[in-house]
Amino acid sequence: MDDRLALLLPVAAVWLAAGLVAEALPGIDRARALRRRTGWLSALVLTGLALTAAVLAAGLQSAGDTTVDRAAAALGVAAVPAAAVAVCTVRRVRRLRSGAGAFAAAPGTPAPHGLRAAAAHPLIALPLQATAIAVLVAVLPAVGVDLFAAPGVAGPVITVGVLGVCAIGVRHALRHNRLAERAMPAAEAVSARPARALHV
Repeated sequence: MDDRLALLLPVAAVWLAAGLVAEALPGIDRARALRRRTGWLSALVLTGLALTAAVLAAGLQSAGDTTVDRAAAALGVAAVPAAAVAVCTVRRVRRLRSGAGAFAAAPGTPAPHGLRAAAAHPLIALPLQATAIAVLVAVLPAVGVDLFAAPGVAGPVITVGVLGVCAIGVRHALRHNRLAERAMPAAEAVSARPARALHV
């Protein structure tokens, strides 16, 4: 077994769990459950960022071809999506959790469509799932599957990966738009009330 697995597997497990939790968020129709799940997601995201940063920092400080150096080099491809998570996702998850908390006084309170639309925003799930994919790609050479070893394979693999991430992003955007459209009639009804009062 490759020594890098001891460092890479926990990182991959945390990011994969975060991607799965984020995927299920828009389907939650109760405010209290949504608040609980966003709490789990916050913990997973912060843990994933901490583990990724720890491995990358240890690789920068280490000299030579050690296990830490090789694990950090493999995780280098995940640095960009992880930075997107730190910049975009963390703030949105925090706002979503506070929004769900405002409706979570009773256990059976439904989650409004606007809140579910916010949970489906592409900048929540997409960076997490892109990071999970990048970390899984980093784990593959450690288990003996090196996609980039054979000549002429790297280009198609990168193309398929980019197209896959784009497809995930389009799917999240469509789901976000669908939920946002469901939230619009309530907003229009609220804005129409003052107009009716003026007519009377």
